[in-house]
Amino acid sequence: MKMAKTHQMVVEGSLWGIRNTFCSSVIILATLIVATTIYLRKDRGHLFIEISPPTDSSSSQCNLFSGKWVFDNESYPLYKEKQCSFMSEEVACETFGRKDLSYQNWRWQPHHCDLPRFNATALLERLRNKRLVFVGDSLIRGQWVSMVCLVDSILPKTLKSMHSTANASLNIFKAKEYNASIEHYWSPLLVESNSDDPVNHRVPERTVRVNAIEKHAKYWTDADFLVFNTYLWWRRPLMNVLWGSFGDPDGVYKKVKMLRVYEMALRTWSDWLEVHVNRKKTQLFFVSMSPIHTRAEEWGADNGNNCYNETDMITEEGYWGQDSDPKMMQVVENVVDDLKARGLSVQILNITQLSEYRKEGHPSIYRKQWYPLTKEQIANPKSYADCIHWCLPGVPDVWNELLYAYIFHQ
Repeated sequence: MKMAKTHQMVVEGSLWGIRNTFCSSVIILATLIVATTIYLRKDRGHLFIEISPPTDSSSSQCNLFSGKWVFDNESYPLYKEKQCSFMSEEVACETFGRKDLSYQNWRWQPHHCDLPRFNATALLERLRNKRLVFVGDSLIRGQWVSMVCLVDSILPKTLKSMHSTANASLNIFKAKEYNASIEHYWSPLLVESNSDDPVNHRVPERTVRVNAIEKHAKYWTDADFLVFNTYLWWRRPLMNVLWGSFGDPDGVYKKVKMLRVYEMALRTWSDWLEVHVNRKKTQLFFVSMSPIHTRAEEWGADNGNNCYNETDMITEEGYWGQDSDPKMMQVVENVVDDLKARGLSVQILNITQLSEYRKEGHPSIYRKQWYPLTKEQIANPKSYADCIHWCLPGVPDVWNELLYAYIFHQ
């Protein structure tokens, strides 16, 4: 089946200042080999980088985060939902009744170059005797599930496993033949908080210990690839900050503006990285905010609606929802820049703009419901639609294609 040209759409990426170190890598490759399109092949057990001529000879840079979504029902999806051994019921939209599956067939096409084609064997070879750890909330957990599904199909059943530790905060997928692990650690605010339980984390008032991270970080210390996110759990005007320990009668609590607390927490995170990360061993990544689609009026639909029943993406070039906060990402950029000045590089994976267009990519009502639905909810499905997480296969697979590109070429 050929690609449906009528589904192609150009959507430029506005990047509000986040710098892209991948450009320099591509320039070096272009200088050496006069090319920009990169993909991998395996031959006799060895990995090679193959280069093909650029489509635009005038292009000297490649920004992977600026491009367009192209409908591609030949190459995508990269795996089948029902064939993934470790698919999560939170994002298994087809299993839970979704019929329109075109959300699975969109490919991200950067301007001036191509993303490397995802090669599960190549990735597992790169991860041989190593740990790839995703750290953060349920959105990066979805990215972790995506990565597991991307490599799952090439592994025999007897040569892969999944187990949990650290009170189920750490979930570990193991590719036994490669002695490679792909892990997710639950830490939605990165620093210690009263939302750290991976199951019982919905609390009436969120409290963080902005200077405390070792409780979590001890599980990341030896990782070879660390991929962080933290955003959604901060979205409130004020945060309750604790100086002291939970349960300590002498602890000091104070409400502080969210943006200030966010910066304090990220400074604690960056200080830990500076001291503990082996700079010769570990590659570091930070995934930018994952957009939500809860206000349909923002993309021209009826007021009061959300992602429920949406089957097409947003076509407005440069669309930016109100719930994506550039000020928070500016804090991230500042912290990362300071780390770079201290000799430690963290690559920001700017998935925000490209994901903003994908209002149809969320589970909506097609996911496991952890609590019985009320009659009122059943009568009004949009009232319980999940417009935060993402169906798999889907948008997080592209996030992992971007990560894959940097793992091989940073």
